[in-house]
Parts: sequence; structure tokens; C-alpha cells
Amino acid sequence: MSSQYFAVIPAAGSGSRFGAPLPKQYLKINGLPLIRYTVEALLADARIARVVVVLSPEDRDWCADCMPADSMDRVSIIRIGGASRAESVLNGINWLKQQPNVNCDDWVLVHDAARPCLSVLQIDALISSLTDDPVGGLLAIPVADTVKRSDSDDRVAATVDRSQLWQAQTPQMFRLKLLQKALGAVDLALATDESAAIEALGHAPKLIPGSLSNLKVTYPADLPLAAAIINSNRNNS
Repeated sequence: MSSQYFAVIPAAGSGSRFGAPLPKQYLKINGLPLIRYTVEALLADARIARVVVVLSPEDRDWCADCMPADSMDRVSIIRIGGASRAESVLNGINWLKQQPNVNCDDWVLVHDAARPCLSVLQIDALISSLTDDPVGGLLAIPVADTVKRSDSDDRVAATVDRSQLWQAQTPQMFRLKLLQKALGAVDLALATDESAAIEALGHAPKLIPGSLSNLKVTYPADLPLAAAIINSNRNNS
């Protein structure tokens, strides 16, 4: 039997760095919550059987506008988010594994709630490149700028060779069983992405070239840029 594809969106964070009165995944782009575009982006690939959105148990901001119409058959909203991103992802995977017709060898694409500009082409590149990969991998961008390492006084201590440096993005795609094992073996408070957990088991995830347009909304200035990218993608589709 061929493997299935599932997506998990950890959306239990408070977005404290953004400084907004509500979590950034609920801020509006073109009058709709940001997270709606994130969910829509994953649903756009028909190979993804289900999108699992992991919310905090205390979340009061999720509403009907957060989910595209007629998508209930492919979207599950679960309120079992943890204290960290990694804990929310692990809780989502554990829930997914308990569902009928979900197998350990199925693929899981973990995607940031605040990356609403993911394109169908980027998802296709990830899935097509990794379907037969023994480990899995992630979208990433080669570092283009000169990188400096600082000392304790914020002075340049060294210029870092960037020739083999990449900036990790999401989705990050791994087999359910392997990702569950990896996240269960690391300090969830310190694991900043799924690849790091997989690496800690001794595996080497594959880097799939992503796009600068796959923006993560982190600061207020990112919001209008995300809106511009979304509008441009729709105008060109």
C-alpha cells in the first residue's frame, strides 16, 4: 500500500515577539485570519489527505473564518497544544497515529502556522523530492548574505563561511514513526524544528530549495509583505 501524506500545523503559540493583542496567526490579511491562508496552502495539494491544526486548550480566537468553506472532511482542529512548538507537533502526531487508516510509514508535513505564502509548487517540490527518500527533509534557502559571528560585546568575532549554510523553512516532511521517535527523544523545550530532532538520531535530512516568498510572519513589518505575496500569487494563478 502506498504511503499517505498528512500535514500538522502547530498553532498553540502566543506570538509574543509580534507584540499584538492576539496571536499572530489570527491577525488579518485581506480581512481574513492569517492562518486561513496557511491551511488553504496545504489543502491546495490534493495528495495531502488531512491537515491537523493543533491549538492551545485555552485558544479563544479560532473561528469559522479560519478555515476554508467545505474543508471539514480534510481538516481536524485539536486543542492539545503544548508549552513549546515541538510538544504541540508531538501531540499532533500522537493524535494522528490513533486515527483509523493512518500508518507508521505515512508522511507528515509539519508547517508553521505563520507561513501563509506557501505555494503549490513548493509543496510539490518537497513531496516529489522526498517520496522515496529514506529519511525525509525540508524546504530551505541557501544563505545569501555575509554572516558574522559576534562576541559578548556585539563586536565581530569572525566572518562565517556561508557556502554550506541554509536557512530552514517549512514544511518539513518525515515519516510518522521516525518523527514521533525523534521528538520523543529530545528536550522539547529546546527543539526549534523537526529536522533538528531527526538529526539528533543520527540522520541527515535532505535540503530541498525553497523560496524567499515562503515568508514566516514574525514581526509587524512582515504582515503587509505577506499580503503582497498572497495577492501576487492569486493574480498570477
